[in-house]
Order: sequence, then structure tokens, then C-alpha cells
Amino acid sequence: MNRKNRISAGRPHPLGATYDGEGVNFAVFSQNATRMQLCLFERHGRETARIDLPEREGHVWHGYIPGLKPGQHYGFRAHGPYRPDEGHRFNPNKLLLDPYGKQISGHPIWHDALHGYDTRSKLQDLSYDTRDSAPYMTRSVVCDTSKLLPARHPDRPMADTVIYEAHVAGLTADRPDIASRGRFQGLASDRIIDHLGRLGITAIELLPVHAFVNDRFLVEKGLSNYWGYQSIGFFAPEPRYLASHDIAEFRAMVDRFHSAGIEVLLDVVYNHTGEGNQLGPTLCFRGLDNASYYRLAENRRYHIDDTGTGNTLNIEHPMVLRMVMDSLRYWVEVMGVDGFRFDLCTTLGRRRDGFDRNAPFFQALRQDPVLGRVKLIAEPWDIGPGGYQLGAYPPPFSEWNDKFRDEVRDFWRGSPDMIGKLASRLSGSAQQFDHDNRPATASINFLTAHDGFTLMDLVSYNEKHNEANGEDNRDGHSANHSDNMGVEGPTDDVSINAARARRRRNMLATLMISQGTPMLLAGDELGNSQQGNNNAYCQNNEIGWVNWSGNDPDFLAFVRKLVAFRRAHPILRQKRFLHARSRKIDNRTDLFWRRADGRPMTDADWQDPERRLLACEMRTASGTPDYAALEYALFIVINNGGPCPVALPAPPEGYQWVRHIDSARPMADPRPHGLRTRIRGRSVVVMVLEPAETAQTPASRGD
Repeated sequence: MNRKNRISAGRPHPLGATYDGEGVNFAVFSQNATRMQLCLFERHGRETARIDLPEREGHVWHGYIPGLKPGQHYGFRAHGPYRPDEGHRFNPNKLLLDPYGKQISGHPIWHDALHGYDTRSKLQDLSYDTRDSAPYMTRSVVCDTSKLLPARHPDRPMADTVIYEAHVAGLTADRPDIASRGRFQGLASDRIIDHLGRLGITAIELLPVHAFVNDRFLVEKGLSNYWGYQSIGFFAPEPRYLASHDIAEFRAMVDRFHSAGIEVLLDVVYNHTGEGNQLGPTLCFRGLDNASYYRLAENRRYHIDDTGTGNTLNIEHPMVLRMVMDSLRYWVEVMGVDGFRFDLCTTLGRRRDGFDRNAPFFQALRQDPVLGRVKLIAEPWDIGPGGYQLGAYPPPFSEWNDKFRDEVRDFWRGSPDMIGKLASRLSGSAQQFDHDNRPATASINFLTAHDGFTLMDLVSYNEKHNEANGEDNRDGHSANHSDNMGVEGPTDDVSINAARARRRRNMLATLMISQGTPMLLAGDELGNSQQGNNNAYCQNNEIGWVNWSGNDPDFLAFVRKLVAFRRAHPILRQKRFLHARSRKIDNRTDLFWRRADGRPMTDADWQDPERRLLACEMRTASGTPDYAALEYALFIVINNGGPCPVALPAPPEGYQWVRHIDSARPMADPRPHGLRTRIRGRSVVVMVLEPAETAQTPASRGD
């Protein structure tokens, strides 16, 4: 070892590579390793030193090297037993990333040397490979984050939140007018921020930005891991999204969104890693301590797979749990984000006996003074036994509500026996969420997400068309609750296109007038299509990108109107559930379901499988404090049948009903009405109870 790389004891904390202005402290966890080497590299890949970490404290190996600076490339080589049947897969011939590394130099070059076993052997993973993986392996990079000041969070209440799910690259890749398109800088451009601001978005939820693996089988097919659900670095931003290899670009993006009043949420994947099953590569966790980082089966050669990816992170291990918690705090405190959507969150609550809503991870989140105040959103399922857990999460979690997605889709495509289900979704899905004092905003209502059809494809295709994925159309969901309305795919038929546009308006209107927290998929407001591909995870091209050139300005204008209407009417975004209870303020019921003739819905009406019209009178929830009580009401009509006369509730003296939203006449001005009106077929109408003197036009009985 030369003097330049002379090492001293250093400290076991913080984990990772920490620059103090004079040198770098390295600390890495491995419970079962017998020796840990730090490897230093030149920027272009030549290994210049292998240095044994001299100290071990509490299974943390550590050492300090003076003179090293930010930009230094490094990795680890872990020595220990290679006994796969016991869960140990140490192989010092394999260069390993730092689990706490703040930056990763790039992506691995796929080669058999990246595997800990000899891929040519009939013994498969029971064999041992002696080839050096470093020539093909990406490296961790020392960073200095001390200059990043604390972020100023918008701290917007969930009740006022409208989420926009987007892909960092996909949102801007089709925008030649944006510099650094496909990167963090392009995402935070004036044009994107202006679009989101005019749309009324308050939070952008980004598909995974943690450094991830491009699966070998995709690369060999000329595809890539576009979505990013194969994390390999929980602290490092994905290299392809950086324009200058400076991680401060991510923080600059967050600050720009914050300056526009828009929060940034991250879709995070802590349930598994990109190393796959026992036949996968050795890139980081497997080589550092396979038996600690992963949940192993009774035969410890194999991984438990509750995620469908080949492995499951062992979140019950205290040091793995610490890594996840440290990662979350890093993205909030250093990188400035405002919350997280947890991919396959059920996996994070699994214990040996199954899902536990009081699992250590959930308890750690709830007590954490940093993470307990940010937005936490669960994808409440995985593929393991008992994996579907919608509504089972403890506060302060919100949850993706797939029942809203499927049942609103089914109602508008004309499925029978949907009125009662629609009423439940419209009023906040209380059956799932009204417990433990959880708010109605706990339901994340959505019609579409990255996984599945876009809104345009939902009304244009009966079947998935995933041939471009190279899996003979076997991948992706087959039950899409979609309806092509007469023609599979695009058509020049004017009547079909008009019907498709109205159904899209109807579905988005239903989303925006429902209790809960709405989420839009990026591009749905523009009429974006993925050509019928409902699993575009590997399509980093025109299929997966948002198509801005096909923008439908009329539809975009209506979506803006819907979001603005929701923002203007707090009655649509309440924290308390509506249970048709009397309010003390005026003795009126907070939710009243009506038939078209104005009479209350009966049991027979609710059970009528062919009923297509639902009307309700909606007010501030019973129990709302006086300081938050509102005296107005909304009258909502959702009609998937033909034209129909509808009786309106008698307004109090001096008030009248004013129609603000009508999906059949999307840009019509507000119009007051008398006690009867005509609702067009296949439409959503929302009226507001307003003082009569605010009327903009004479009272009308027409539609």
C-alpha cells in the first residue's frame, strides 16, 4: 500500500463513504464475512488498490483513508464461505457496490463473470467462479452532500393533493423543445412545470429514480428496464437521468418543483433488488452477505420470492431495516423529497407468519420524526400468500385503491350491478378505509397507472397488445376492464372517437368528484396511447413515452376545468367520511342518494343490476367542526344510460342549483336550474348550491 492510500481505523458510522474535507471514511455491513477489502479505481476503470478494512464493530467493517476526495470510484470485495446450501455466497472475485453509495458510475456490462458461480457448470449456482468481475462492473463514487441546504417543503395537506404519476424520461423524451430531455433537468424545465401548474397538479410521483439494473435478458433482446423496478442502489440516483454525473441535479429538480408549489414523491422499491434469484448476478447485497440481506427458504440455497422478481429483501433484519430507514431519511433530508409510494408494500410488512400491519418496518416509520411527517403511500399487495391487503395499513399510510380503478371502469363500460359499488367509490371507500381514525384521503383513487392501459387505450382496446415486449404477448394483465367501443385500436370513425372522448371525460369527472386523493397518469390529459401495450416496462421508446404531438387541446382544457373545480370545492376533498348522517349545523343529511325522480334510493333500486343512473346530494360530513363547516351542497348525477329528466332537491330560500360540470357539454359556462332538468345520456353533471344573486344566466330547465 502506498502512503497516499494508508488506512486508519475510522468509524463504524455513518455507513457508506463519508467525505470530511480531508479524507473518506468507509463503513459497510456484513455479518457473515470474514474479511472485507476496499477497492479503489481510476475514473475510467483501472483498479489501483485493494485495501483491507482494518476494523470490525457490530458487523460493520470500517476504515479511514486521508487524502481521498469526492469523485473517487470504489467498491468492495467480501471474503467468506461459499456454501449456497447454507445461504452464503461470498466470492472475493466479484466487485461489489456500496449499499450506501450516493452515486453509481453507470451500468454493468453483462458478462458471465458478474455471476458468483460458473455459468458453464452443470452444478449451476453450486459451482464457484474465479473470474474477476471488475472489468464489467459499475462502481460506487464518493460524493460530498454537505453543501446541500435543507429543503423547504410545500407541506401540502393530503386533502388538497392531486398526484401526477410520471416517468422521469418518458415525460420529456418526446419534447425536442426541452433541453436535457429524459433527465432530471428536463423534467424540471419551465415547460413541464408550467404544464403541471396549469393542470392543477400539486404532487408529481416519479417512477423509480434509485439506480437500477438493466436486466440481462432485456439487453440481449435490444430492450431495457425502462420503468426501473430493479433497484441496486437505494441512495444513488439512476445515472441515465443525470446530465453531468452530479447528484446535485436531482436536488435542483426538487427545489424547482418546490418553488412552483409542487411536491415530489418517489416510487421506491425496497421489497427486492435487481440481483434476482440464486441464478442472478452478484453485484452488491448477495456478495456482501446473502444470508442477511435476503429472506431465504427452508433450503437456504433458495430465496423466498413474494415479489415475482426472484428475491425478497429481509426487512426484519435490523441492519437491513436500518438501511431502508437511512435511505428514506436521506431522500427527505438531503434530497428534499416529500413522500414515497412503496412498491409491493405488503412485502415490507411480511413476517414469518404472513403480513402484519404492526410489522417492524411500519412501526419504525410511524415513530420516526422525519418520516412520520411525509406522505406515505402503499401499493397494498404482492404476489405472496395473503398478499392482497387493501385497507389493512395503519395510519398515516394512504393506499392505491384498485377497487376504485376496476369498478369505475366497469361502470362506464356498462357492466351490470355496479350502482352500489360506484356509490362506495364515490363516497371514499369507507368499507376499506374507515377504521383507526384514518381519513377519507387514505384512498388514492386512480383510473390508470404506469402498469396497465392508458386512459386512451382503456377506451380503444379490448385486448392487450404487448408483442413488442418479446414475450409473445404473454406478459401483462389480461383483465383490463376495458372496452374498445366498436373498433380495436385507432379509427377514423367520427362517432366512435366522439364516444371515446366522452367516456374519457366521464371517467375523469368521476375521479375528480370522488372522496379520496386523485391520481392522474402522465399523458392521460393529452390523450396519450401506448398502442395497446399494457406492460411497457421495457419500452424506452415511442410506446412508453408520453406523446405530446398528439395533444387533444379540448380534452386538456376539460381536465384543467375538473381539477380547478375540485380545488374550488372543499366538499369534494374531505377528511371525514360521509355516512348519510345528520349534521348539527342544519339537521341536513351529509349524503343523500336519489333516483332520477328525486325519491330516495330503495333496497330494490340498489339491487337492480340494470340501473345506470345515480344521483346524490353531498354536503360537509357530519361531525365536521364549526370552523370548517360549509353551508353549501353539491348535487351530482352520474348517468350511463340514455337522456333522462332528473328532479333536483328543493333549494333553501334564496338559493339555487347551478350546473358547473357537464361532461356532455365540457366547456359550457355555469347555468342555474329550477327543480327539474334534463341530463344527457352517458354524462356526469355536478351542480353547486349557490345564492340566487350569483346567477350568471336566467334560470333554465333545459339541459
